[in-house]
Amino acid sequence: MRAILAQAEAEFAVSDLPVSAVLPDLLAALKDASQILLAAPTGAGKSTWLPLQLLQQAGLPGRIIMLEPRRLAARNVAQRLAEQLGEQPGGTVGFRMRGESCVGPQTRLEVVTEGMLTRLLQQDPMLEGVSLVILDEFHERSLQADLALALLLDVQQGLRDDLKILLMSATLDNARLAARLPDAPLIVSEGRSYPVERRYASLNQTVRFEEAVAREVAQLLRDERGSLLLFLPGVAEIERVKRELESRIGDDVDLTPLYGALPLAAQRQAILPAAAGRRKVVLATNIAETSLTIEGIRLVVDSALERSALFDARSGVTRLQTQRISQASMIQRAGRAGRLMPGICLHLLPQEQAARAAAQSEPEIVNSDLSSLWLDLLQWGCTQPEQLQWLDAPPVRHLHAAQQQLTRLGALDSHGLLNPLGRRMAQLGCDPRLAALLCAAGDDPDAVASAALLVAILEDPPRSGSADLRDALHRPQPQWQWRAQQWQQRLRIRGGRVDDDRFAALLAAGFGDRLARRRDQSGRYQLANGLGARLDEQDGLTRSEWLIVPALLQTSATPDARMLLALPVDIDALCQQLPALVERRTEVEWDEEKGTLRALRREQIGALVLKTQPMARPEPAVLHAAMLRWIAEKGLSVLGWTPEAEQLRLRIQCAAQWLPEEHWPATDDSTLLESLSQWLLPQMSAVRDLRSLQAVNLTTALLHLLTWSQRQRLDSALPTHYTVPTGSRLPIRYDADKPPALAVRIQEMFGEARNPAVADGRVPLVLELLSPAQRPLQITRDLAAFWRGAWPEVRKEMKGRYPKHLWPEDPATALPTRRTKKMSPQG
Repeated sequence: MRAILAQAEAEFAVSDLPVSAVLPDLLAALKDASQILLAAPTGAGKSTWLPLQLLQQAGLPGRIIMLEPRRLAARNVAQRLAEQLGEQPGGTVGFRMRGESCVGPQTRLEVVTEGMLTRLLQQDPMLEGVSLVILDEFHERSLQADLALALLLDVQQGLRDDLKILLMSATLDNARLAARLPDAPLIVSEGRSYPVERRYASLNQTVRFEEAVAREVAQLLRDERGSLLLFLPGVAEIERVKRELESRIGDDVDLTPLYGALPLAAQRQAILPAAAGRRKVVLATNIAETSLTIEGIRLVVDSALERSALFDARSGVTRLQTQRISQASMIQRAGRAGRLMPGICLHLLPQEQAARAAAQSEPEIVNSDLSSLWLDLLQWGCTQPEQLQWLDAPPVRHLHAAQQQLTRLGALDSHGLLNPLGRRMAQLGCDPRLAALLCAAGDDPDAVASAALLVAILEDPPRSGSADLRDALHRPQPQWQWRAQQWQQRLRIRGGRVDDDRFAALLAAGFGDRLARRRDQSGRYQLANGLGARLDEQDGLTRSEWLIVPALLQTSATPDARMLLALPVDIDALCQQLPALVERRTEVEWDEEKGTLRALRREQIGALVLKTQPMARPEPAVLHAAMLRWIAEKGLSVLGWTPEAEQLRLRIQCAAQWLPEEHWPATDDSTLLESLSQWLLPQMSAVRDLRSLQAVNLTTALLHLLTWSQRQRLDSALPTHYTVPTGSRLPIRYDADKPPALAVRIQEMFGEARNPAVADGRVPLVLELLSPAQRPLQITRDLAAFWRGAWPEVRKEMKGRYPKHLWPEDPATALPTRRTKKMSPQG
């Protein structure tokens, strides 16, 4: 192998690739720094030339692992690196990806996809024998790349201070990276292999999108030579634009789609050069932005759009959204035109709009389902994500949804840690729902064979045709059968017969919340998680009352999610197979006719009710639990709130704002509804109906949220009343959005030189000073300034209106009074 590397060094150590100019700086940085940032333009050679130079010249004792974000890019990069050594992948250079590994005992440079790097770290946190990890195309900020960086930094800090990390991309977010990695040197490779002319054009808004795009592409093909790469947001747009182009281009142009759901062989076909004497148009999603050299491309047309996934933590469904790409992505797309020759990139938007686009794409971690991430973190031994170093912290709401999801799948114990099932799921290294499905098969060969086929299809779902999952299960494609065999090998249970009768129960293990019951005859269903879903009205599946839906797509077009794959279910048989699916619970609801609450016993699967029976007198514990669920659904307004209770709640909220060091409990609606059992339930011992529920003393109930010392502190710092100079004890009125107020007759404040305050003097009271007839005279938060300023005018007016009352010239030193002159001792 040394001879091979020496030969390679002699052949291409001196290169005209732009990145070669910074190779000495990079080699020097690797000697001194643990993390290095490399910003190198598209076509600079950072992916397909630089790794071999580092392998040969950096003097690293161990292997290099390079992360590529996509399967096609990983295979393509590994192939090109190996060819430069006169080898095939599996020798000095190898690759690993889902379902495929091509490495050998002599492999020193491994190109891996994102999930594989996480698995390697989980299996060997020390990364024994690895000296350098390269994260390529880091600007994409995928969920797995962010997780990999966080885990690698954790390894560096606690286990391997000799491990090196190199982050590479054409467009790094330098400010954010510098803040997280302040000691990492930034090395910038200037220039590109060939110049690219960037043009801008506005699409004709009076015609369909696909027609407008096809016109621009056809015109550019007529004006310029060479093959063309067209970026479109998704598969649907690719198919529509392809149909439009077929009638607009010459016979010498081939149209080739390129997107992630295509079989790998079809993807590889798209990146090959056009046949002699022909040109081609590659219609691609953002899969073609990075790491791929598509042979012969001189022209790029950029729709400036992409399809992004947004996870809804409430519904648990990911929604696809078409949006404008970032400036970083525009740079990446334009760079595709300059890989092999001078090129042209036409952006289909005005230049001023391009200039206003976001600098960087939003990181995937802030918009994704984090159940896989949470499973990985728990397997890593991390129960507090904030302990790791993130460029963007995972959103708390999404982490909470992930924890709930793993709990539903049975992966967590009562402390939120992985139980034996959860540990087995984590070791499988796939989506938690699919892992739960595989684990549910147990050791039964028929069940394992059935589960493996299901997972293979759900990992790579059919791209068109019926939503009926039975079509795929009964006519499995070769890639599904191959992948199913891999899963059986992973589970170490081979053989077995695929059994149709097992599919529903296996799917329910991972998608129990996706059981669906028909609402009407128009294809509308309700899911067990409460979400609405739909089928085309003509779909044969609509004849089934019950379905289970492992594949859903939420769009902004309709409130109901669209079913992509579904399987008919015999609900009675399923409940017999999986009795734990059915929950038996007591509920209460308002009876409009009788004007009272009634208790019902229900059997249900999530939000789907199977059977309902009325109950005469349920046990108090059962009734009270049902009442709490009813309150949580209806809201706090169904309780009997007195002014005293409302003021206590407001005082606690104000205390949290004004005295934050005391760590006061939250009393907003959502928090109180989530903690009903903590503060309301202890006061419900005598509650049997709505009248007694509304009679519960909520002031006493809310005090359950406070410790004894907090109660004392609240009464002293935020009292309910204030004693004015006359001795009158008057109520203070607290408000969520306004300062606290005190309404008092102005004569009772004589002798008070300074404005009273609460919260240890931090918050002055708003004084609503009243006339003897209790009418407002003045509102102030600075009593001393009022006495000095506006008082003479007020005194003059009041003396004329109320001559029997005292109106001293200096009220700050006068005696307070509730009386008139005749009643006053001074009168």
